[in-house]
Amino acid sequence: MKKFFIVFLFSSLFIIFGYLFYKQGLLPVDKNNKGTKIFVIKRGESLNSIIDNLYRQNLIRNRLVFYLLVKKLGIEKRIQAGDFRLSPSMDAQTIAKNLTKGTLDIWVTIVEGLRKEEIAQIINQNFAIPESEFLKYAKEGYLFPDTYLIPKEATAEVIVKILTNNFYRRFDKNLQEKAKNKGLTEEDTIIIASLVEKEAKYDEDRQKVASIILKRIKNDWPLQIDATIQYALGYQPQEKSWWKKYLTKEDLEIDSPYNTYKNKGFPPTPICNPGLASIKAVIDASENTPYWYYLSDKTGRMHYAKTLEEHNENIRKYLR
Repeated sequence: MKKFFIVFLFSSLFIIFGYLFYKQGLLPVDKNNKGTKIFVIKRGESLNSIIDNLYRQNLIRNRLVFYLLVKKLGIEKRIQAGDFRLSPSMDAQTIAKNLTKGTLDIWVTIVEGLRKEEIAQIINQNFAIPESEFLKYAKEGYLFPDTYLIPKEATAEVIVKILTNNFYRRFDKNLQEKAKNKGLTEEDTIIIASLVEKEAKYDEDRQKVASIILKRIKNDWPLQIDATIQYALGYQPQEKSWWKKYLTKEDLEIDSPYNTYKNKGFPPTPICNPGLASIKAVIDASENTPYWYYLSDKTGRMHYAKTLEEHNENIRKYLR
């Protein structure tokens, strides 16, 4: 009987202690501090990482208690990526529920190689901004591919400015100077980078493709790049794509300044928005490459040729 009483006593104390521990952990860190701070949850961030960050920023008292609370409320999968205005005066339950109620900003990812119309579609889907409104301010080639946290209420002009400012942060003065030392203007660099972005699927091919483009330009050869034809053709309703998959002989005859089969030199503007890897590939390229030709097989792998005969053989081997 005595042993039972001792077990009962310790069990009761454990339960009481656990209850008090849990209740204490739910309280605000500082109920008198009404100030707020912006708390950011990254896309794909784990619950444990979110809780650790809340604790480090003095927004919750106890990590274990907050974890148990989230599990109890069943809201783990409803926590959103984005940024939230939180305060140390909020209790744990208020903070947990706020993380499921939408964010101050919206995460938007722009991948490499999209043309401005495709980016306009993404912005429209996330902000309900008309595509035509975005395109009024967008400049092809300067909408830097990245993942952004953009204010919900941002206008088309503000969003374009965010993307363009990031472009100049990444294509910084050091890279601009290197391009200038190669005899390339900023516009030339971005035009070539946009061609490389559409032509080279793998990193190891970017510099080689850029080198061939530079060599052809120096020697007054037409670039003969399919992606410029695709750009000129524009939206394909049947494919629901801005990039026609299979070009015909008639397509190669299109009357357009972007037709690099008929016109020598660069197209008038970039044809997409390249990433930093393609920009650097242009800066590091050498027009002294031994190759004049390249083609991409069905897997995206590049094959290079020094002569037209070799190039025709590659066509026979890899494209027919």
